[in-house]
Amino acid sequence: MKRTPERILLPVSPVFIAFSLFVAFMLNLQPWGHWIGVPDFVALVLVFWGIHQPQRVGIGIAFCMGLLMDVNDATLLGENALAYTLLSYFAITLHRRVLWFPLKKQVWYILMLLLATQLIQILVQHIVGHHISSWLYLIDSCVGAMLWPVVTMILLAPQRRSVDTDMDRSI
Repeated sequence: MKRTPERILLPVSPVFIAFSLFVAFMLNLQPWGHWIGVPDFVALVLVFWGIHQPQRVGIGIAFCMGLLMDVNDATLLGENALAYTLLSYFAITLHRRVLWFPLKKQVWYILMLLLATQLIQILVQHIVGHHISSWLYLIDSCVGAMLWPVVTMILLAPQRRSVDTDMDRSI
């Protein structure tokens, strides 16, 4: 099996990280954001940065994004915050292992992380008495996992070096 050489990535800008989280939050705010089959974009971006930049996007940012989603969804305050915090923790814990695999195999790790997030949300809703009417709710995680290669390509694009070599550049 022939492996392609990996490129060295440029450092990520904190402004780009904040922008990507903002865009994910705005995508979740859309009216179609709660339809069955539409993934949780905030969770997907949080898991991406938790895997690729664990020193910059951690549990605190995940907690704050969860509180924002709780206010937006008008759910029990802390439901999404708890789920996103645990998602971020597990993404940071597994980040070296996930990056070892090619994108096609990373999808399985991402699927498990997103499913765990949704199961935590279902458990909290069950404890307070709100029951999920259908298990189709879990399709969102499958769609999010299938979008993982696309999200990876989009969010890593600003960090990729140019392919032309210039002897006068320092990098």
